[in-house]
Amino acid sequence: MASHIVGYPRMGPKRELKFALESFWDGKSTAEDLEKVATDLRASIWKQMADAGIKYIPSNTFSYYDQVLDTTAMLGAVPERYSWTGGEIGFDTYFSMARGNATVPAMEMTKWFDTNYHFIVPELGPNTKFSYSSHKAVNEYKEAKALGVDTVPVFIGPVSYLLLSKPAKGVEKGFPLLSLLSSILPVYKEVIAELKAAGASWIQFDEPTLALDLDAHKLAAFSAAYTELESALSGLNVLVETYFADVPAESFKTLTSLSSVTAYGFDLVRGTQTVELIKSGFPAGKYLFAGVVDGRNIWADDLAASLSTLQALEAVVGKDKLVVSTSCSLMHTAVDLVNETKLDSEIKSWLAFAAQKVVEVDALAKALAGQKDEAYFAANAAAQASRRSSPRVTNEEVQKAAAALKGSDHRRATNVSARLDAQQKKLNLPVLPTTTIGSFPQTVELRRVRREYKAKKISEEEYVSAIKEEISKVVKLQEELDIDVLVHGEPERNDMVEYFGEQLSGFAFTANGWVQSYGSRCVKPPIIYGDVSRPNPMTVFWSKTAQSMTSRPMKGMLTGPVTILNWSFVRNDQPRFETCYQIALAIKKEVEDLEAAGIQVGHPN
Repeated sequence: MASHIVGYPRMGPKRELKFALESFWDGKSTAEDLEKVATDLRASIWKQMADAGIKYIPSNTFSYYDQVLDTTAMLGAVPERYSWTGGEIGFDTYFSMARGNATVPAMEMTKWFDTNYHFIVPELGPNTKFSYSSHKAVNEYKEAKALGVDTVPVFIGPVSYLLLSKPAKGVEKGFPLLSLLSSILPVYKEVIAELKAAGASWIQFDEPTLALDLDAHKLAAFSAAYTELESALSGLNVLVETYFADVPAESFKTLTSLSSVTAYGFDLVRGTQTVELIKSGFPAGKYLFAGVVDGRNIWADDLAASLSTLQALEAVVGKDKLVVSTSCSLMHTAVDLVNETKLDSEIKSWLAFAAQKVVEVDALAKALAGQKDEAYFAANAAAQASRRSSPRVTNEEVQKAAAALKGSDHRRATNVSARLDAQQKKLNLPVLPTTTIGSFPQTVELRRVRREYKAKKISEEEYVSAIKEEISKVVKLQEELDIDVLVHGEPERNDMVEYFGEQLSGFAFTANGWVQSYGSRCVKPPIIYGDVSRPNPMTVFWSKTAQSMTSRPMKGMLTGPVTILNWSFVRNDQPRFETCYQIALAIKKEVEDLEAAGIQVGHPN
């Protein structure tokens, strides 16, 4: 029974790539230094998967910045403003597209579907010239092969690449991007030919747009693309991978009708209906890559439940055609639980980061093949049971408050005009009042003060005094600029989500649970493991302190419940909306305390 990983985090367990990139960008290290860090990271990831027993190990999922930008480089689709003159695309052009340079701006960045990862949006038009300009995929395949690891090179599929692009500046907004399909496929063919010559036997195309609601014209592009690639792909096993949601019935039909494709990958964590589509009609003789291990969260897999799902699918597609996989790339989860030495041991037993998920995938594949590791499965079952019954997960008071919410609680009791009148009487603001979003720059000195307070190197009194001094500066500056509604600048906050999570119950925090947001930027999402409540006021002291420094209105600054939810690893044992309501009720208590403290304006982010 075979196993597969869709993709893996590229930053490294201790953010090695982040620091290497930033050192290179700052001119403190050479391109060779950066490449050495990258080579070592890739080698360790491939070895880790090979040692774990994974059969289908991905390559070309590593990136110095972004996998979509890598595809843009491969296709030579460099916007004119970067003055690229052809040849193999090097770091200068690549990072200029990603980050801009002294003379031209970067390409646009936007969210990768509904994740917190951001990709670089290709800029295309009728005059875009495509040429094979980055041999990264082939080079990495050969690099792994030299280490004794035969990998599956991974690409953003041609149709998803175009559907995720935008018309370049000066090109009509309605320009049909799919009309470029016949222009980019020759480059894909060149890459495929090189991979075949290098000895590749499998190739993976990620086509995540198949999970969107696509019209007939867009679905037809998938048929056209893979028909056109058929002869180039001859002799290769081809996997088309989808993720993040159910694949709609029409898309499923289109995908499973592609004759040049050997295998289909589905997200069976977020795509719960897809299992029914598979059972009602999966093409004979094709492989199913079943994404049962969640690539987007940090919870240990319920191995017994996954095994049951896999056994039901095995009866449909056949034992030799079922491959156990992750629901999507593991780049959306933290890297390795081994590095969490301070995390509560009970909560830690409920978790699995990317390295642990690789082991879970292999364990499921072995169990299906009749080599079940009974001790491993028993430990997993015990952890699942402990999580279900742990008193720290459930807070009856919170459950009751959330359950008591009525339809009327989700609507304001007064209309906008009545609120505007009341606000104007109270605040007496000009017709167009001015304010700022809230946070002022975090200086090196501020970070030092917070770090030293956390390490107990300075007293609470010294810390409070330093923060008050910073707030006073920010208040004076805003008064000098004649701002109408002031903010305190948030000097006491480390992160707009972490700051609140640390003061709410039901949250846990990691030391190294970093996840790539874009480029070298990583975030460390809190873990919501239980019912959420607010034991004590969180922002009242600082807002009240700031208000005492001015006669102008001071805003209370709060991160909103949806942002806290979406920027966290959320518990998967109850619907997301229930967790969101719990956070909202906690924030509501904070709002009421701010009002009672004389804060008259609120600003949820």
